[in-house]
Amino acid sequence: MIDAVYHAVEAHPDEIVMAFSSADIMAARNAPHKRIAALLGIEGGHAIEGDMRLLRDFYRLGVRYMTLTWATSNELGQSSGDLKPGRAGAAASNLGLTGFGRDVVREMNRLGMMVDISHVSDQSFYDALTVTRAPVIASHSSARALTDSPRNLTDDMLRALARNGGVAQINFNCGFIDQKYLDAFRKLLAEKGAAMDAIEARFNTHKIGYNEYLRALRASSAGIPRPPLDSLISHIDHIAKTAGVEHVGLGSDFDGVPCLPEGIDSVADLPKITQALLNRGYAADDVQKILGGNLLRVFAEVEKVSRQGKQ
Repeated sequence: MIDAVYHAVEAHPDEIVMAFSSADIMAARNAPHKRIAALLGIEGGHAIEGDMRLLRDFYRLGVRYMTLTWATSNELGQSSGDLKPGRAGAAASNLGLTGFGRDVVREMNRLGMMVDISHVSDQSFYDALTVTRAPVIASHSSARALTDSPRNLTDDMLRALARNGGVAQINFNCGFIDQKYLDAFRKLLAEKGAAMDAIEARFNTHKIGYNEYLRALRASSAGIPRPPLDSLISHIDHIAKTAGVEHVGLGSDFDGVPCLPEGIDSVADLPKITQALLNRGYAADDVQKILGGNLLRVFAEVEKVSRQGKQ
């Protein structure tokens, strides 16, 4: 998959460029001929297979951020996926990061790789903030105060993230930004329980691909009305008011969710978010922070911590 990104850049040099630093991103955007900056990330520390050497190899290949867990727990720590209400075998306790997971956070700080705490359990979140010397990101998580999903961040977590200097980037998933949709989706899953459990079980044992799993979810939820764009904007607004406008961004998750809010079908629709924020009274400078400035600030700080650690 990493090779596929490099290959695409080589095939379309006038449109896209590899980015390995915050400066690379700015250079791509500020050049007379603007290009897309491709920043590599890994979703799920499963990819390093419990081996710190693989983490360093991925950094050498250009990976600059990694979620510690994904939908299931791994050698690094516990996932929020293990705590879903009603999930068979759901963990009774919040176990947090392992010793290896804490070491991975330290090594990511040393390398200059952003620690991504989307998908981790609450205790894993606090453990990561205790260990890290650099700001962290939640690359695609929303506010739990508005939508009660374990994938979202509580207000206490948001305030802790602000103290850390990090950023929470809103996930556009209907079930993460709208409680009414989430309640309807959970009811539907309960009604189709055995069938959906069987699909998820097959996916979790890697017998089917995630795209097939998403297709099943989309087919099952097709009858539930999509929430309005205002639901997404309310999550941005809540995090801005709880953690500060310097600590909120956009996480989309376009290719990983079964449903998007009304009016948001692709990156071509992102200007609608800009306009909605302006309509709510956000200043242009603050909108720029939300659209990417906050993430660039965090990335630059992660690089600074890395340089200090190597002196």
